[in-house]
Amino acid sequence: MANNILTKLAKVDEQLFLSVFNDASPIWLRRSALGLSKSGDGGLYVVLFLGFWWFTEQLHFQQLAMSILVGFAIERPIYFLAKKRIARVRPCDCLVQGAYLVPSDQFSLPSGHSAGAFVVATILTMYFPEFAVLWLIWASGVAASRVVIGVHYPADVVIGAVMGSSCAVLAVMVVESI
Repeated sequence: MANNILTKLAKVDEQLFLSVFNDASPIWLRRSALGLSKSGDGGLYVVLFLGFWWFTEQLHFQQLAMSILVGFAIERPIYFLAKKRIARVRPCDCLVQGAYLVPSDQFSLPSGHSAGAFVVATILTMYFPEFAVLWLIWASGVAASRVVIGVHYPADVVIGAVMGSSCAVLAVMVVESI
C-alpha cells in the first residue's frame, strides 16, 4: 500500500514538473530562472559569512555568521547522504531532454540549491525578521528556478526547503546556546 501511494505521488510530481518545464516557457522566465539558480550556487553564502564575521565586531552579527556556518555544517552531510541513499534520477535525465543547465551531480532528491537557500533565508529571517518576506521570496525563487530549468522535480525542492529551514533553526539554537 505504501509503495502504491509513493508511486502515485511520484506521478503527480512528474505531472507538476512537466507543467512547469516546457518549451513554451518565455525566454525571460528561463533567463530569470538561470540567474536565480546561480544566486544559490554558494558564492553568496561565503560573502555573507565573511561579511558578517570579519567586518563587524557586534556579537549579533558574529552569531549570525556562525549560524550560517553551523547551518551548512548540519545541512551538507544530510544532503549528501540523502542524495546518495535516495538516488532519484533527475528529470532532465529520464523524463525530458534539454535542461537549461547541466547539473553538478547525478541525483535530484533533495535539492541542494533549495536547501542552501533556505538555510540562509531562514537564518536571515531569524536575525532580521523585518526583511523575512524578501529573504523567503529569494529562497523560493531559487527553489522554483531549479524546476523551471529542468534539473529538479517540485518535491525535490520542497523537501530541500524543509531540510534547509530545519537545519537553520537548529543551527541558530546551537549558536545562541553557546
